[in-house]
Amino acid sequence: MAGGKAKRAGKPGAKAKPKASAKISKTKPAKPIELYYWPTPNGFKISIMLEECRLPYTLIPVNIAKGEQFKPDFLQIAPNNRMPAIVDPQGPGGRRISIFESGAILQYLGRKTGKFYPSDERARVEVEQWLFWQIGGLGPMAGQVHHFKNYARVTIPYAIARFVDELNRLYGVMNTRLKDREFLAGKYSIADMACVGWTNGWQRQGQDLDEFPHLKRWLETVKARPAVKRGMALGLALRKGIDMKDPKVQAVLFGQRARAG
Repeated sequence: MAGGKAKRAGKPGAKAKPKASAKISKTKPAKPIELYYWPTPNGFKISIMLEECRLPYTLIPVNIAKGEQFKPDFLQIAPNNRMPAIVDPQGPGGRRISIFESGAILQYLGRKTGKFYPSDERARVEVEQWLFWQIGGLGPMAGQVHHFKNYARVTIPYAIARFVDELNRLYGVMNTRLKDREFLAGKYSIADMACVGWTNGWQRQGQDLDEFPHLKRWLETVKARPAVKRGMALGLALRKGIDMKDPKVQAVLFGQRARAG
């Protein structure tokens, strides 16, 4: 539901009614994209993009604390058992397509709409470099910081220092990049959408944003965008009452091994 808030939580397959939004076809109304989502930095990437593009969408909560990401029906959409994922009923050739992995979803939506992902090859490379930098570096390192600093049942000082320091280095890389440009790829793009949720947690990550003035300016600028506000507010109420230190929750989130096919 572009521009709106989740009206109800539910299991994968329980769809909330979408609001009317812009058309993406001159001949037929856009069918809402199904967004399989939980309010996390990775989830925010896609909710922000959908809001920025004013695409109609239906929110389908995937409660990762209850293990809904491991349900067989969700596995058909996301083979890695991770949200976010989308199903676009009007995919290439007008046929349904499901997509998992946040970076792939951002690129797909950028190509679909022609927004925030340039068609010029040089400009596109600029965006892709920073998108994959987030996927391969910023996100994983920030995730490890969150885990060992905030959720681990055993305090491991070496692990905390290792990941806090590496994340600090990445913040420095980002700060230098933003010294002479407003956004990571020059113009606002899916690269900025990918990074904003992960840098928004700087305090819990053991970082001091005053050390990175250009990053701080960028973060404030991106978070001030109305679509970003809506995207990062989507479904926040779903997390209420969930104790991330509950052993049962941690067993679901952190204790998984390969499952028989």
